[in-house]
Amino acid sequence: MEPDEYLPLLRRTNARFADVAAAAVLHRGWTAPVPGCPGWSLADLVSHLAEVQHFWAWVVRTRATDVGGYPRPARHPDDELLGWLVARSSELETVLAGADPAERVWTWARRQDVAFVLRRQVQEAVVHTVDAEQVLGDVRPVPADVGLDGLDEWLEVVVPAALPDGPPESAHPVVLHAVDAAVERTLFPGSRPVPIARLTGTAGDLLLTVWRRVPLEVLTVDGDGLQAAAMIDLVRVG
Repeated sequence: MEPDEYLPLLRRTNARFADVAAAAVLHRGWTAPVPGCPGWSLADLVSHLAEVQHFWAWVVRTRATDVGGYPRPARHPDDELLGWLVARSSELETVLAGADPAERVWTWARRQDVAFVLRRQVQEAVVHTVDAEQVLGDVRPVPADVGLDGLDEWLEVVVPAALPDGPPESAHPVVLHAVDAAVERTLFPGSRPVPIARLTGTAGDLLLTVWRRVPLEVLTVDGDGLQAAAMIDLVRVG
């Protein structure tokens, strides 16, 4: 994806999340479980995304180079969550629209600029929108360009953050073949001469698989699926 595509995508995704969350509250209630986030309720999911967006809006607005002074908000009552979510989404979009992507800010990754925040918040919203859609039972496919960008971000940013010393000795390469984007990516390239498995599916399904939102069974697996799942499971952040 091109950098100028991120902000419009964030706005569309935030709007979709808010609409789906409102429908899910109506049909399932705030206590409905979130399949992709074991132990979470719908209220937890909405609160989480709102809090994440509040945090990153603060980081960008203040051009924070450390987060020691972040004013963590209190948990809002369930009946206030949708309104608070919409306000936080709007704030984040406004702050990002007014910031130079090259400006330095604190992040948890090697890259320390607004551009990182913009891309990360797009993908955060994309995955959590699928979480909300799963609660409602109305899951839409992730577009190929969005899924591939998210898969690249996971490989380029999340994997190094989760494994700062590199892959463990037990690591084996896993090939990820995105059929709708006609590209391949590899988890742990060079760790062994031969990949342990090749996983084939849409870029969106590959993205949701590495974020553990859908099972490996949604993909075509050539090779050792159990070992491929174990390789993905090595990558955990937060």
